[in-house]
Amino acid sequence: MVFLIVLLSLLLLIVSISYLKINAFLSFLIVSILTAIALGLPLSKIPITVEKGIAAIMGGLTLIIVLGAMLGKIIAESGAASNIATVMVRLFGEKYLPWGMAVTGFIVGIPLFYGVGFVLLVPLIFSIVYQYKLPAVYIGLPMLAALSVTHGFIPPHPSPVALVVLFDANMGLTLIYGLIVSIPAIIIGGPIFGKTLKNINSSSDSIFQPNAEQTAEAQFRKPGVLLSFLTALVPVFLLILFTILPYCIPASNTFLQELIVFLGAPAIVMLAVIFVATFTLGIKQGRSIVQVMSVYGDAVKDIAMILLIIAGSGVFKQVMEESGVSLLLAESLKSLAIHPLILAWTITAIIRGCVGSATVAALTAATVLLPLTQSTAVDANLMVLAIGAGSLMFSHVNDAGFWMFKEYFGLTVKDTLRSWSIMEAIVSIVGLAAVLLLSLIIA
Repeated sequence: MVFLIVLLSLLLLIVSISYLKINAFLSFLIVSILTAIALGLPLSKIPITVEKGIAAIMGGLTLIIVLGAMLGKIIAESGAASNIATVMVRLFGEKYLPWGMAVTGFIVGIPLFYGVGFVLLVPLIFSIVYQYKLPAVYIGLPMLAALSVTHGFIPPHPSPVALVVLFDANMGLTLIYGLIVSIPAIIIGGPIFGKTLKNINSSSDSIFQPNAEQTAEAQFRKPGVLLSFLTALVPVFLLILFTILPYCIPASNTFLQELIVFLGAPAIVMLAVIFVATFTLGIKQGRSIVQVMSVYGDAVKDIAMILLIIAGSGVFKQVMEESGVSLLLAESLKSLAIHPLILAWTITAIIRGCVGSATVAALTAATVLLPLTQSTAVDANLMVLAIGAGSLMFSHVNDAGFWMFKEYFGLTVKDTLRSWSIMEAIVSIVGLAAVLLLSLIIA
């Protein structure tokens, strides 16, 4: 009976979001309360459970996501992202343009949230299409594949960060593993698969003018190329550095060990990066501190709903724990004759196909899979990545990204399915394969 209630709750959540079109945060909240009642939690305890669930998940990731959004916004507004794209295209040349686009999407996609990166880079894609007279999908898909992969695998993006907190994984190790897993997924889903799409024609090239890639306001200076690259990649370098340093310092030196733990905390790293970006991409380029803070304020507005959706998933997770269902699920899932990482990917992929949103799919699946990780020897960092891979599986007509790609590139639904949807499926499957291979190496 308990498992039937959980199954019906998940179905209600999917129907609420995908069919009834109710906001994902409200859907999580309503379904969580109904599930709590159905599972027999005392009515007086439910409000406390809701508050506890929100506090448990938001306390560990709010700072990281908010600061990450601020960094991405200043990189976009200052023109640093445009600089990176321009240099990478010149570096790879016309013959290897798709590879250059993939690398650009990967570098820019690490600090930029997916929606911001998509809107920012599509005009750049079309400016290159104008210049080299090449098919837009063939040129653009590798870049967008890289953006999608970073969205699913790489902190400080909301979904990976939330999963790291939920599964008590290590942010630095997840980042390192995520970078490793991302490479084959981007290569196969981007430039290699893109070669098969040269005959797909875009009908909306005229939407963008060649100068549409300018993102910095005219009254402000653009940062230099080196400064653009360094600022965008600082969080990656610091997180990797502070993950490795503890192994290089004697355990007896407690002061240095404690200092590294403090400085290497993801929230502290992101705060330090914001200080750097405020100067390098803001004040140094002619912006006042007030103008920089205005950019940061806009960034927080952009991610408000993402934070609420994550908070809602925390409530659902807490209901599972308070009712004792988590333990029952753990025992049941352990008895299945399927690898935990494959099971995680499968459950997430199914939910993704139903609800459309990668973030919602990942967080919904995590609430079911959390007890499995806690009761088995599966690596928490790899579980985060397996769920991330599943959350990218086969984007179709219920996903906003599907329609953004279709409309920006002027494609038919058939061609969008053939290009965008298949690309998402490829990066998801290759991502899972890379995670499984990595699990054999680090076991």
